[in-house]
Amino acid sequence: MSQNANSELPETARFGFGTKFLYGFGSIAFGVTTLSLTSAVLAPYLNRVIGLPAVWVGTAIMLTLMFDAVIDTAIGQFSDKLRTPWGRRHPLMYLSVPLVAVTCIAFWNSPTSWSPEQSGVFLIGMLVLMRTSVALYEVPSAALGPELTTDYNARTSLFSYRFFFGVVGGLAMNIALYQVFLNPQHGGILNREGYAHYGILAAVVMSVSILVSAVGTHRRIPTLTMPTSRAVPFRQTLAEIRGTLMNPSLMVVMASGFCSGVAIGMGTALSQYFYVELWGMTAQFVSYIAIAGVAASLAGVALAGPAAKAMGKKRAMIVLFTISIVADAIPQALRLLHIMPPNSSPWVTRILVGDAFFSGTLAIAGYIIISSMIADVVEDAAVKTGVRSEGLLMAANGLLPKFTNGFGVFLAGLIITAANFPTHAAPGTVSPDVMRHMSLLYLPFSVFMKVLSVAVLVGYRIDAGKHRENLESLARAAAVAETADIEEARPSSIGAGGNVV
Repeated sequence: MSQNANSELPETARFGFGTKFLYGFGSIAFGVTTLSLTSAVLAPYLNRVIGLPAVWVGTAIMLTLMFDAVIDTAIGQFSDKLRTPWGRRHPLMYLSVPLVAVTCIAFWNSPTSWSPEQSGVFLIGMLVLMRTSVALYEVPSAALGPELTTDYNARTSLFSYRFFFGVVGGLAMNIALYQVFLNPQHGGILNREGYAHYGILAAVVMSVSILVSAVGTHRRIPTLTMPTSRAVPFRQTLAEIRGTLMNPSLMVVMASGFCSGVAIGMGTALSQYFYVELWGMTAQFVSYIAIAGVAASLAGVALAGPAAKAMGKKRAMIVLFTISIVADAIPQALRLLHIMPPNSSPWVTRILVGDAFFSGTLAIAGYIIISSMIADVVEDAAVKTGVRSEGLLMAANGLLPKFTNGFGVFLAGLIITAANFPTHAAPGTVSPDVMRHMSLLYLPFSVFMKVLSVAVLVGYRIDAGKHRENLESLARAAAVAETADIEEARPSSIGAGGNVV
Protein backbone atom coordinates (compact mmCIF):
# COMPACT_ATOMS: atom_id res chain seq x y z
CA MET A 1 0.00 0.00 0.00
CA SER A 2 1.54 3.26 -1.06
CA GLN A 3 1.15 6.19 1.27
CA ASN A 4 2.45 9.71 1.37
CA ALA A 5 4.73 11.03 4.02
CA ASN A 6 1.93 12.33 6.19
CA SER A 7 -0.45 9.41 6.09
CA GLU A 8 -1.58 7.65 9.22
CA LEU A 9 0.01 4.42 10.34
CA PRO A 10 -1.68 1.09 11.17
CA GLU A 11 -3.68 1.08 14.37
CA THR A 12 -2.78 -1.17 17.30
CA ALA A 13 -5.91 -3.29 16.92
CA ARG A 14 -4.64 -4.69 13.66
CA PHE A 15 -1.98 -6.84 15.25
CA GLY A 16 -1.71 -8.89 18.39
CA PHE A 17 0.61 -11.24 20.23
CA GLY A 18 1.89 -13.02 17.11
CA THR A 19 3.22 -9.89 15.42
CA LYS A 20 4.70 -8.58 18.67
CA PHE A 21 6.37 -11.93 19.31
CA LEU A 22 7.87 -12.22 15.81
CA TYR A 23 8.94 -8.58 15.77
CA GLY A 24 10.68 -8.94 19.11
CA PHE A 25 12.17 -12.36 18.31
CA GLY A 26 14.67 -10.85 15.89
CA SER A 27 16.21 -8.87 18.75
CA ILE A 28 17.78 -12.10 19.95
CA ALA A 29 20.38 -11.35 17.28
CA PHE A 30 20.91 -7.87 18.65
CA GLY A 31 21.20 -9.24 22.18
CA VAL A 32 23.74 -11.87 21.13
CA THR A 33 25.64 -9.26 19.17
CA THR A 34 25.58 -6.89 22.10
CA LEU A 35 27.17 -9.65 24.17
CA SER A 36 29.60 -10.68 21.45
CA LEU A 37 30.63 -7.15 20.59
CA THR A 38 30.43 -5.65 24.06
CA SER A 39 33.66 -4.50 25.59
CA ALA A 40 32.98 -6.77 28.59
CA VAL A 41 34.00 -9.65 26.34
CA LEU A 42 36.06 -7.88 23.71
CA ALA A 43 38.41 -6.03 26.04
CA PRO A 44 39.54 -9.11 28.05
CA TYR A 45 39.55 -11.27 24.90
CA LEU A 46 41.79 -8.92 22.91
CA ASN A 47 43.91 -7.96 25.92
CA ARG A 48 44.25 -11.14 27.98
CA VAL A 49 43.72 -13.84 25.32
CA ILE A 50 45.13 -12.34 22.12
CA GLY A 51 47.73 -10.25 23.98
CA LEU A 52 47.12 -6.73 22.65
CA PRO A 53 48.02 -3.84 25.00
CA ALA A 54 45.01 -2.42 26.89
CA VAL A 55 45.39 1.04 25.35
CA TRP A 56 45.41 -0.50 21.84
CA VAL A 57 42.27 -2.45 22.67
CA GLY A 58 40.46 0.59 24.05
CA THR A 59 41.44 2.69 21.04
CA ALA A 60 40.39 0.01 18.55
CA ILE A 61 36.99 -0.54 20.17
CA MET A 62 36.42 3.22 20.37
CA LEU A 63 37.18 3.74 16.67
CA THR A 64 35.04 0.81 15.53
CA LEU A 65 32.10 2.05 17.62
CA MET A 66 32.44 5.52 16.12
CA PHE A 67 32.52 4.05 12.62
CA ASP A 68 29.50 1.94 13.52
CA ALA A 69 27.58 5.05 14.59
CA VAL A 70 28.17 6.66 11.19
CA ILE A 71 27.20 3.46 9.35
CA ASP A 72 24.00 3.13 11.39
CA THR A 73 22.91 6.63 10.43
CA ALA A 74 23.66 6.02 6.76
CA ILE A 75 21.70 2.74 6.80
CA GLY A 76 18.79 4.44 8.55
CA GLN A 77 18.61 7.21 5.95
CA PHE A 78 19.02 4.72 3.10
CA SER A 79 16.20 2.49 4.38
CA ASP A 80 13.90 5.52 4.70
CA LYS A 81 14.40 6.26 1.00
CA LEU A 82 14.38 2.65 -0.23
CA ARG A 83 11.46 1.63 -2.48
CA THR A 84 11.02 -2.08 -3.31
CA PRO A 85 8.13 -4.56 -3.66
CA TRP A 86 9.22 -5.82 -0.23
CA GLY A 87 9.00 -2.40 1.34
CA ARG A 88 11.73 -0.23 2.83
CA ARG A 89 13.09 -2.42 5.64
CA HIS A 90 12.85 -6.13 4.81
CA PRO A 91 15.35 -6.32 1.90
CA LEU A 92 18.13 -5.08 4.20
CA MET A 93 17.02 -7.43 6.97
CA TYR A 94 17.22 -10.44 4.64
CA LEU A 95 20.61 -9.30 3.31
CA SER A 96 22.07 -9.23 6.81
CA VAL A 97 21.49 -12.96 7.48
CA PRO A 98 24.46 -14.48 5.57
CA LEU A 99 26.72 -11.50 6.31
CA VAL A 100 26.16 -11.78 10.07
CA ALA A 101 26.91 -15.52 10.03
CA VAL A 102 30.13 -15.26 8.02
CA THR A 103 31.61 -12.28 9.87
CA CYS A 104 30.77 -13.69 13.32
CA ILE A 105 32.46 -17.02 12.63
CA ALA A 106 35.49 -15.31 11.09
CA PHE A 107 35.91 -12.90 14.02
CA TRP A 108 35.98 -15.53 16.75
CA ASN A 109 38.05 -18.02 14.72
CA SER A 110 41.18 -16.12 13.66
CA PRO A 111 44.24 -18.34 12.97
CA THR A 112 46.11 -19.21 16.16
CA SER A 113 49.46 -19.21 14.33
CA TRP A 114 49.38 -15.45 13.80
CA SER A 115 51.23 -13.00 16.01
CA PRO A 116 49.19 -10.75 18.35
CA GLU A 117 49.76 -7.85 15.95
CA GLN A 118 48.55 -9.80 12.90
CA SER A 119 45.57 -11.13 14.80
CA GLY A 120 44.81 -7.62 16.05
CA VAL A 121 44.66 -6.15 12.54
CA PHE A 122 42.45 -9.00 11.31
CA LEU A 123 40.11 -8.91 14.31
CA ILE A 124 39.62 -5.15 14.17
CA GLY A 125 38.78 -5.38 10.46
CA MET A 126 36.32 -8.21 11.06
CA LEU A 127 34.83 -6.31 14.00
CA VAL A 128 33.99 -3.42 11.67
CA LEU A 129 32.40 -5.79 9.13
CA MET A 130 30.44 -7.63 11.81
CA ARG A 131 29.06 -4.38 13.27
CA THR A 132 28.05 -3.27 9.76
CA SER A 133 26.34 -6.60 9.06
CA VAL A 134 24.37 -6.44 12.28
CA ALA A 135 23.36 -2.83 11.56
CA LEU A 136 21.81 -3.95 8.26
CA TYR A 137 19.26 -5.82 10.37
CA GLU A 138 19.05 -3.81 13.58
CA VAL A 139 18.45 -0.33 12.13
CA PRO A 140 15.65 -1.29 9.70
CA SER A 141 14.11 -3.56 12.35
CA ALA A 142 14.08 -0.76 14.92
CA ALA A 143 12.44 1.51 12.34
CA LEU A 144 9.56 -0.98 11.99
CA GLY A 145 8.40 -0.22 15.53
CA PRO A 146 6.99 3.29 14.90
CA GLU A 147 5.45 2.03 11.65
CA LEU A 148 3.60 -0.88 13.26
CA THR A 149 1.52 1.28 15.60
CA THR A 150 0.79 4.92 16.39
CA ASP A 151 -0.79 4.17 19.77
CA TYR A 152 1.03 6.01 22.57
CA ASN A 153 0.91 3.18 25.14
CA ALA A 154 0.95 0.27 22.67
CA ARG A 155 4.42 1.34 21.55
CA THR A 156 5.71 0.67 25.06
CA SER A 157 4.21 -2.84 24.86
CA LEU A 158 5.74 -3.41 21.42
CA PHE A 159 9.20 -2.34 22.51
CA SER A 160 8.84 -4.51 25.63
CA TYR A 161 8.89 -7.57 23.38
CA ARG A 162 11.92 -6.20 21.58
CA PHE A 163 13.85 -5.64 24.79
CA PHE A 164 12.72 -8.92 26.32
CA PHE A 165 14.09 -11.04 23.48
CA GLY A 166 17.20 -8.90 23.18
CA VAL A 167 18.07 -9.22 26.85
CA VAL A 168 17.10 -12.89 27.17
CA GLY A 169 18.95 -13.83 23.96
CA GLY A 170 22.08 -11.96 24.96
CA LEU A 171 22.15 -13.21 28.53
CA ALA A 172 21.36 -16.78 27.51
CA MET A 173 24.44 -16.68 25.30
CA ASN A 174 26.36 -15.11 28.18
CA ILE A 175 25.42 -18.10 30.32
CA ALA A 176 26.50 -20.47 27.55
CA LEU A 177 29.78 -18.59 27.13
CA TYR A 178 30.80 -18.77 30.78
CA GLN A 179 29.12 -22.01 31.85
CA VAL A 180 30.07 -24.08 28.80
CA PHE A 181 32.71 -22.60 26.52
CA LEU A 182 34.78 -20.87 29.24
CA ASN A 183 34.07 -23.40 31.95
CA PRO A 184 37.11 -23.87 34.27
CA GLN A 185 37.30 -27.52 33.20
CA HIS A 186 37.72 -26.31 29.60
CA GLY A 187 40.42 -23.72 30.31
CA GLY A 188 38.46 -20.85 31.86
CA ILE A 189 38.20 -17.27 30.59
CA LEU A 190 41.58 -17.44 28.81
CA ASN A 191 40.57 -20.40 26.64
CA ARG A 192 40.86 -19.19 23.04
CA GLU A 193 39.29 -22.34 21.62
CA GLY A 194 36.22 -21.76 23.79
CA TYR A 195 35.68 -18.34 22.20
CA ALA A 196 36.00 -19.95 18.74
CA HIS A 197 33.28 -22.51 19.46
CA TYR A 198 31.11 -19.80 20.97
CA GLY A 199 31.42 -17.78 17.74
CA ILE A 200 29.95 -20.62 15.68
CA LEU A 201 26.96 -21.00 17.99
CA ALA A 202 26.44 -17.21 18.05
CA ALA A 203 26.42 -17.09 14.24
CA VAL A 204 23.73 -19.78 14.04
CA VAL A 205 21.53 -18.22 16.73
CA MET A 206 21.73 -14.72 15.23
CA SER A 207 21.03 -15.86 11.67
CA VAL A 208 18.02 -17.94 12.67
CA SER A 209 16.50 -15.19 14.83
CA ILE A 210 16.85 -12.57 12.09
CA LEU A 211 15.37 -14.84 9.45
CA VAL A 212 12.42 -15.87 11.62
CA SER A 213 11.62 -12.24 12.46
CA ALA A 214 11.98 -11.02 8.88
CA VAL A 215 9.79 -13.81 7.49
CA GLY A 216 7.32 -13.49 10.36
CA THR A 217 6.78 -9.76 9.81
CA HIS A 218 6.89 -10.00 6.01
CA ARG A 219 3.09 -10.18 5.78
CA ARG A 220 2.90 -6.75 7.45
CA ILE A 221 4.66 -5.07 4.51
CA PRO A 222 1.42 -4.01 2.72
CA THR A 223 0.26 -2.16 5.86
CA LEU A 224 3.55 -0.34 6.48
CA THR A 225 4.15 3.24 5.51
CA MET A 226 5.54 3.71 2.00
CA PRO A 227 6.06 7.43 1.35
CA THR A 228 5.82 8.40 -2.30
CA SER A 229 9.13 8.71 -4.09
CA ARG A 230 10.14 12.34 -4.43
CA ALA A 231 12.76 13.92 -6.64
CA VAL A 232 14.19 16.61 -4.37
CA PRO A 233 17.40 18.62 -4.64
CA PHE A 234 20.33 17.51 -2.50
CA ARG A 235 20.14 20.75 -0.54
CA GLN A 236 16.52 20.05 0.38
CA THR A 237 17.41 16.53 1.45
CA LEU A 238 20.07 17.92 3.79
CA ALA A 239 17.56 20.42 5.13
CA GLU A 240 15.07 17.64 5.87
CA ILE A 241 17.75 15.56 7.61
CA ARG A 242 18.81 18.57 9.64
CA GLY A 243 15.20 19.34 10.56
CA THR A 244 14.68 15.76 11.74
CA LEU A 245 17.88 15.58 13.77
CA MET A 246 17.34 19.01 15.31
CA ASN A 247 14.01 17.99 16.83
CA PRO A 248 14.19 19.29 20.44
CA SER A 249 13.02 16.08 22.08
CA LEU A 250 15.40 13.97 19.99
CA MET A 251 18.29 16.28 20.91
CA VAL A 252 17.46 15.84 24.60
CA VAL A 253 17.54 12.04 24.29
CA MET A 254 20.77 12.19 22.27
CA ALA A 255 22.36 14.43 24.92
CA SER A 256 21.35 11.91 27.56
CA GLY A 257 22.87 9.13 25.49
CA PHE A 258 26.03 11.17 25.11
CA CYS A 259 26.50 11.22 28.88
CA SER A 260 25.38 7.68 29.64
CA GLY A 261 27.45 6.25 26.78
CA VAL A 262 30.70 7.16 28.51
CA ALA A 263 29.65 5.49 31.76
CA ILE A 264 28.24 2.42 30.03
CA GLY A 265 31.35 2.02 27.89
CA MET A 266 33.61 2.18 30.92
CA GLY A 267 31.46 -0.10 33.05
CA THR A 268 31.00 -2.74 30.36
CA ALA A 269 34.71 -2.85 29.51
CA LEU A 270 35.71 -3.21 33.16
CA SER A 271 32.89 -5.51 34.31
CA GLN A 272 34.76 -8.79 33.79
CA TYR A 273 37.82 -7.36 35.52
CA PHE A 274 35.72 -6.37 38.52
CA TYR A 275 33.72 -9.60 38.70
CA VAL A 276 36.75 -11.86 38.47
CA GLU A 277 39.37 -9.84 40.33
CA LEU A 278 37.53 -7.44 42.67
CA TRP A 279 34.85 -9.93 43.71
CA GLY A 280 36.82 -13.14 43.20
CA MET A 281 34.20 -14.77 40.96
CA THR A 282 34.79 -17.69 38.65
CA ALA A 283 33.34 -17.76 35.15
CA GLN A 284 30.42 -19.83 36.48
CA PHE A 285 29.60 -17.22 39.11
CA VAL A 286 29.68 -14.52 36.43
CA SER A 287 27.02 -16.49 34.60
CA TYR A 288 24.81 -16.25 37.69
CA ILE A 289 24.77 -12.52 37.16
CA ALA A 290 23.54 -13.23 33.64
CA ILE A 291 20.78 -15.45 35.05
CA ALA A 292 19.76 -12.57 37.31
CA GLY A 293 19.70 -10.43 34.18
CA VAL A 294 17.29 -12.83 32.47
CA ALA A 295 14.97 -12.63 35.47
CA ALA A 296 15.36 -8.84 35.47
CA SER A 297 14.33 -8.69 31.83
CA LEU A 298 11.06 -10.45 32.66
CA ALA A 299 10.44 -8.11 35.58
CA GLY A 300 11.44 -5.05 33.55
CA VAL A 301 9.06 -5.94 30.73
CA ALA A 302 6.26 -6.39 33.26
CA LEU A 303 7.09 -3.08 34.97
CA ALA A 304 7.57 -0.78 31.95
CA GLY A 305 3.98 -0.55 30.71
CA PRO A 306 2.25 -0.02 34.07
CA ALA A 307 4.91 2.48 35.19
CA ALA A 308 4.56 4.51 31.98
CA LYS A 309 0.77 4.55 32.26
CA ALA A 310 0.81 5.47 35.96
CA MET A 311 3.42 8.24 35.85
CA GLY A 312 3.72 9.15 32.17
CA LYS A 313 6.67 8.04 30.08
CA LYS A 314 9.12 10.80 30.99
CA ARG A 315 8.55 10.78 34.74
CA ALA A 316 8.53 6.98 34.91
CA MET A 317 11.79 6.74 33.00
CA ILE A 318 13.52 9.35 35.20
CA VAL A 319 12.38 7.65 38.44
CA LEU A 320 13.39 4.18 37.25
CA PHE A 321 16.82 5.24 35.99
CA THR A 322 17.61 7.26 39.12
CA ILE A 323 16.91 4.39 41.51
CA SER A 324 18.81 2.00 39.21
CA ILE A 325 21.92 4.21 39.24
CA VAL A 326 21.99 4.30 43.04
CA ALA A 327 21.42 0.56 43.38
CA ASP A 328 24.08 -0.31 40.81
CA ALA A 329 26.75 1.73 42.63
CA ILE A 330 26.10 0.32 46.11
CA PRO A 331 28.29 -2.86 46.03
CA GLN A 332 31.48 -1.12 44.90
CA ALA A 333 30.80 1.81 47.24
CA LEU A 334 30.46 -0.60 50.16
CA ARG A 335 33.72 -2.34 49.20
CA LEU A 336 35.58 1.00 49.03
CA LEU A 337 34.18 1.90 52.47
CA HIS A 338 35.30 -1.53 53.82
CA ILE A 339 31.68 -2.42 54.69
CA MET A 340 31.16 -5.16 52.10
CA PRO A 341 31.72 -8.73 53.41
CA PRO A 342 34.95 -10.45 52.32
CA ASN A 343 34.91 -12.42 49.07
CA SER A 344 34.94 -15.66 51.03
CA SER A 345 31.50 -14.86 52.41
CA PRO A 346 28.47 -16.33 50.58
CA TRP A 347 26.80 -12.96 51.07
CA VAL A 348 28.96 -11.40 48.37
CA THR A 349 27.38 -13.52 45.65
CA ARG A 350 23.91 -13.01 47.10
CA ILE A 351 24.35 -9.23 47.24
CA LEU A 352 25.76 -8.99 43.72
CA VAL A 353 23.09 -11.23 42.18
CA GLY A 354 20.28 -9.47 44.06
CA ASP A 355 21.64 -6.06 43.12
CA ALA A 356 22.00 -7.11 39.46
CA PHE A 357 18.36 -8.22 39.44
CA PHE A 358 17.00 -5.11 41.15
CA SER A 359 19.02 -2.48 39.27
CA GLY A 360 18.64 -4.45 36.02
CA THR A 361 14.85 -4.57 36.34
CA LEU A 362 14.62 -0.81 36.74
CA ALA A 363 17.15 -0.09 33.99
CA ILE A 364 15.46 -2.41 31.46
CA ALA A 365 12.06 -0.89 32.19
CA GLY A 366 13.59 2.55 31.71
CA TYR A 367 15.19 1.60 28.39
CA ILE A 368 11.90 0.17 27.12
CA ILE A 369 10.11 3.41 27.95
CA ILE A 370 12.78 5.63 26.40
CA SER A 371 12.66 3.56 23.19
CA SER A 372 8.91 4.19 23.09
CA MET A 373 9.62 7.89 23.61
CA ILE A 374 11.94 7.90 20.60
CA ALA A 375 9.19 6.29 18.52
CA ASP A 376 6.93 9.19 19.49
CA VAL A 377 9.47 11.61 18.04
CA VAL A 378 8.69 10.21 14.56
CA GLU A 379 5.33 11.99 14.32
CA ASP A 380 6.63 15.11 16.06
CA ALA A 381 9.41 15.43 13.51
CA ALA A 382 7.04 14.63 10.62
CA VAL A 383 4.74 17.49 11.63
CA LYS A 384 7.66 19.91 11.42
CA THR A 385 9.42 18.55 8.33
CA GLY A 386 6.65 16.84 6.35
CA VAL A 387 8.83 13.73 6.04
CA ARG A 388 8.70 10.42 7.89
CA SER A 389 12.22 9.35 8.89
CA GLU A 390 11.86 6.33 11.19
CA GLY A 391 15.17 4.79 10.14
CA LEU A 392 17.13 8.02 10.53
CA LEU A 393 15.60 8.76 13.92
CA MET A 394 16.15 5.30 15.40
CA ALA A 395 19.74 5.26 14.12
CA ALA A 396 20.40 8.82 15.30
CA ASN A 397 19.32 7.83 18.80
CA GLY A 398 22.37 5.57 18.99
CA LEU A 399 24.74 7.95 17.20
CA LEU A 400 26.22 9.88 20.13
CA PRO A 401 26.00 6.97 22.62
CA LYS A 402 28.17 4.85 20.32
CA PHE A 403 30.73 7.61 19.99
CA THR A 404 30.83 8.13 23.74
CA ASN A 405 30.54 4.42 24.50
CA GLY A 406 33.67 3.96 22.44
CA PHE A 407 35.29 6.82 24.33
CA GLY A 408 34.24 5.14 27.57
CA VAL A 409 36.00 1.94 26.47
CA PHE A 410 39.08 4.02 25.68
CA LEU A 411 38.93 5.53 29.19
CA ALA A 412 38.61 2.01 30.61
CA GLY A 413 41.84 1.13 28.83
CA LEU A 414 43.49 4.14 30.46
CA ILE A 415 42.17 3.08 33.86
CA ILE A 416 43.52 -0.45 33.38
CA THR A 417 46.89 1.01 32.42
CA ALA A 418 46.93 3.61 35.23
CA ALA A 419 46.15 0.92 37.80
CA ASN A 420 49.02 -1.22 36.41
CA PHE A 421 46.74 -4.20 35.77
CA PRO A 422 49.06 -7.04 34.63
CA THR A 423 48.45 -8.46 31.14
CA HIS A 424 48.10 -12.29 31.00
CA ALA A 425 47.66 -12.45 34.79
CA ALA A 426 45.98 -15.68 35.86
CA PRO A 427 42.45 -15.15 37.23
CA GLY A 428 42.46 -14.45 40.97
CA THR A 429 46.12 -13.41 41.15
CA VAL A 430 45.77 -9.63 40.73
CA SER A 431 46.60 -7.55 43.81
CA PRO A 432 43.58 -6.15 45.76
CA ASP A 433 45.34 -2.76 45.75
CA VAL A 434 45.26 -2.73 41.95
CA MET A 435 41.51 -3.43 41.90
CA ARG A 436 40.83 -0.84 44.61
CA HIS A 437 42.73 1.71 42.53
CA MET A 438 40.66 0.80 39.46
CA SER A 439 37.43 1.14 41.44
CA LEU A 440 38.41 4.55 42.82
CA LEU A 441 39.14 5.78 39.32
CA TYR A 442 35.96 4.36 37.82
CA LEU A 443 33.07 4.67 40.27
CA PRO A 444 32.82 8.44 41.01
CA PHE A 445 33.11 9.48 37.38
CA SER A 446 30.72 6.77 36.20
CA VAL A 447 27.99 7.76 38.69
CA PHE A 448 28.37 11.45 37.79
CA MET A 449 27.90 10.77 34.07
CA LYS A 450 24.87 8.56 34.67
CA VAL A 451 23.19 11.15 36.90
CA LEU A 452 23.87 13.85 34.30
CA SER A 453 22.33 11.67 31.59
CA VAL A 454 19.07 11.41 33.58
CA ALA A 455 19.01 15.11 34.49
CA VAL A 456 18.99 16.30 30.87
CA LEU A 457 15.92 14.15 30.08
CA VAL A 458 13.80 16.68 31.98
CA GLY A 459 13.78 18.66 28.73
CA TYR A 460 11.87 15.99 26.75
CA ARG A 461 8.62 17.60 25.52
CA ILE A 462 6.32 14.91 24.09
CA ASP A 463 3.58 13.57 26.34
CA ALA A 464 0.33 11.75 25.51
CA GLY A 465 -1.47 15.01 24.72
CA LYS A 466 1.28 16.29 22.44
CA HIS A 467 1.43 12.93 20.66
CA ARG A 468 -2.32 13.05 20.04
CA GLU A 469 -1.99 16.57 18.62
CA ASN A 470 0.77 15.37 16.27
CA LEU A 471 -1.38 12.50 14.98
CA GLU A 472 -4.28 14.89 14.37
CA SER A 473 -2.01 17.31 12.51
CA LEU A 474 -0.70 14.52 10.29
CA ALA A 475 -4.23 13.29 9.62
CA ARG A 476 -5.33 16.77 8.56
CA ALA A 477 -2.29 17.15 6.32
CA ALA A 478 -3.00 13.76 4.74
CA ALA A 479 -6.62 14.75 4.08
CA VAL A 480 -5.55 18.01 2.47
CA ALA A 481 -3.00 16.21 0.30
CA GLU A 482 -5.56 13.61 -0.76
CA THR A 483 -8.09 16.32 -1.69
CA ALA A 484 -5.45 18.14 -3.71
CA ASP A 485 -4.60 14.91 -5.56
CA ILE A 486 -8.28 14.33 -6.39
CA GLU A 487 -8.73 17.89 -7.64
CA GLU A 488 -5.60 17.63 -9.76
CA ALA A 489 -6.82 14.33 -11.30
CA ARG A 490 -10.20 15.76 -12.38
CA PRO A 491 -10.54 16.62 -16.11
CA SER A 492 -10.51 20.34 -16.55
CA SER A 493 -10.14 20.90 -20.29
CA ILE A 494 -13.25 22.24 -22.08
CA GLY A 495 -13.71 21.01 -25.62
CA ALA A 496 -15.80 22.32 -28.51
CA GLY A 497 -19.46 22.87 -27.65
CA GLY A 498 -18.60 23.30 -24.01
CA ASN A 499 -18.06 19.58 -23.43
CA VAL A 500 -15.55 18.51 -20.77
CA VAL A 501 -12.84 16.48 -22.42
